[in-house]
This record gives sequence, structure tokens and C-alpha cells, in this order.
Amino acid sequence: MHKLEQILPSILDQATPSTDVENTPLAEACNSVVAQPQISQINVPPQDNSAMDGFAFNYDQIEENQPVTVSQIIYAGTSPTPLAPNTAARIFTGSEIPAGANTVVMQENCEYDAELKQVIIKKLPAAGDNIRRQGQDIAIGQTVLPQGTRLKPQDIGMLASIGIDKIPTIKKPTVAIFSTGDELVEPGQALAPGKIYNSNRFLLATYLNALGCNTVDLGIAKDTLEDTVNILEKASQYDCIITSGGVSVGEADFVKQAVEHLGKLDVWKLAIKPGKPLAFGNINDTPFFGLPGNPVAVFVTFLLVVKPFLQKTLGNNTPLTTRKFQAKFTVKRPGIRQHYMRVKINAENQLESFPNQSSGILSSVSWADGLAIIPIDTTVQEGDWLDVILLNDSVF
Repeated sequence: MHKLEQILPSILDQATPSTDVENTPLAEACNSVVAQPQISQINVPPQDNSAMDGFAFNYDQIEENQPVTVSQIIYAGTSPTPLAPNTAARIFTGSEIPAGANTVVMQENCEYDAELKQVIIKKLPAAGDNIRRQGQDIAIGQTVLPQGTRLKPQDIGMLASIGIDKIPTIKKPTVAIFSTGDELVEPGQALAPGKIYNSNRFLLATYLNALGCNTVDLGIAKDTLEDTVNILEKASQYDCIITSGGVSVGEADFVKQAVEHLGKLDVWKLAIKPGKPLAFGNINDTPFFGLPGNPVAVFVTFLLVVKPFLQKTLGNNTPLTTRKFQAKFTVKRPGIRQHYMRVKINAENQLESFPNQSSGILSSVSWADGLAIIPIDTTVQEGDWLDVILLNDSVF
């Protein structure tokens, strides 16, 4: 068995960063990877504007509790005229500050007579208050997103705020996925005796979409060498192949044999738990990942191995990070594989472990906040500090 930290660099060495760029409409760009630095051509906001509904005035010309003429009303989206000396302007949130004004007072601190067109400021703010300055959010020439950024919803909103409607992104790789196993049934179908629902392809497809990949779902391969070979050949026309199941050593596990018939295997078995039966190689120069059949093992091996590989092809080399927490459990028997234990962070900021750490218990991943890393030949006592991969930070 290979130790993950020893074999992962050689796997990543075979990931070739894509140089293909496509111009993606902004509304479709979430999870895509930015191909070129994004530089703003405008200021945001484009002019000084009001942070609230109130009155704009020149601080040096107005006194508290004295009537002031309201010389204009400025609505959002309109262009004001310069402010007449010793007057105020009725102004609304987001409206442009007129030349000659340098402060805004909130309407709650004023008495306004619309008929007389007068306002009395009962409480003066500090000079310059309640004005959003031109470019205080984004300035002309500012790099708002570096190359290699994987776009989040908030990034999409920011790009829209500087007028971008299309963005150059790394062309999404197309990943072919399929499962193996005569016992698998699609969700929505009746579950006959001896059958189980196929969850792995749905897990993989969702994860790939979140990473910014296109997915081709080739379904379920029958437990025969012929069918496994045929689907692998079809899958090899795409940018990457991911299978789940069939990579163990059972009599009905044909993936290893089929891959060696069509291409080559570089990795077979990792010293991790869950996820030992992981395969990596290529078919017709297409990278191949053979993930285990148990769903938690699929989740863990994708997170640890497949995700960084695909990120590198996309030019988005975001490292997998960990944080330290104290254990509120014990591990009395040291393992021969590095264990990624499903844990939850309790109200005292300590780790509690899921009671069943089997690789088939997918509900443990939905329950968990993270994966606590238990190194090889290591026991754990309550209070020990452990490195934890936080799932909310790491999955998406």
C-alpha cells in the first residue's frame, strides 16, 4: 500500500493544466475558473453617494436647530445640480452627492417641512458622515480577481457590479463517470431483494459540478470483463475517467483487469481508511481514477486525490487545509492505515466521533463537520489535538 503523502505528488505530476479558454456568460460562470486577471475599468461606486435617506449639506455652512432651505430633491439614478450655498438637498440612499455638499444627516435627526421646503437639523453628524466615497469598494485599475480563482456566487455579483457580462474561464474538463455492480439500482426504481440504490454517481456528479467540471454519466457497468472494457473504451474519449466499485480483489471485480488490458495502472491501494482500494492510471492517455465501491470511501478518496488533480488541470491549486481541535473520544488501537474519521464539533469546540465509522455509512458524512486525521500507528486520548479537514471549507 502507498502512503498518501508519498504517492499524491506523483499523481499530481500527471495533471496537465489546461490552456483552453472559453468566454463564459456571467450567469453561467459560477464554479468556473478565471483564466485571466480581472481588472476593473470603473470605480464602485462611480461617484460619491448617500449611505442613507436624509439631507446633504455643506458642514461649514449649516448650524444645528436652524431652518435651512431645501434647494433640490435628489432621487437615486438622477444627476444632481451643484448645491446652492447655505442650503440642503433632500437625498435618498444611493443618490449621487451634489457638488458643494460634504455631509449627509439621516432623516431621523431632522424636522422636514415639505411645503415650506425647509429642514431643521436637530443633531449634526460629524463632517463627512454618511457618504460612500467614489471607488471605496473598487477602484479603476484594481485587480478584483486573480487568475485561477474558482468563481463563487459573491464573485459573480462583484463582477456584475463592474459591468462585466462575460468572463474568460478555463475550459471545463469533461469527466466520464460510471459505477460497477449488478446489485445497483437507480433511485426511483423499485428495490428488489439483494439490490441497493446507486448513490455514488450522484455524489460524484454533484461534486464534479461544484468543481467546475462537465460530467458524462455512463451509467452502470455489468459485472463482466467485456462490459467493463466496453464502457472504459467509450469513457476514454473524454478528459478524465472516474469509476466507483470493482477495484477490489473479488471474483466480480473487473476494473483492474480491464484497465490493464486497455492502458496501465500506476497506483493500486492506498494506506488510508476509508479508501484503500483506489486505482490510478490511464487509458489512451486519459487519466483514470478507480474509486472504491463504498460511498464514504468514494467521498474521501475524491476529496484527497481526485479533487486536487482536477484543480490542477483547471489552474486552481487551492490546497487542502486543516485546523486543530481537541478530541472528546479515544482511539485505543493504532492502525496500519491513516484514518480519516468522521467528526462533529460540539458546543465546547471539541470533536465527537460518529459511532459507526464503517465506509458504507454515508449518513456519517452528512452528519460530520469534518474528517479528523489519525496518522498510522497512532492512538488518541481525550484532549489530544488533531488535524481536521473541515468539510464546509474543503468540499466546495
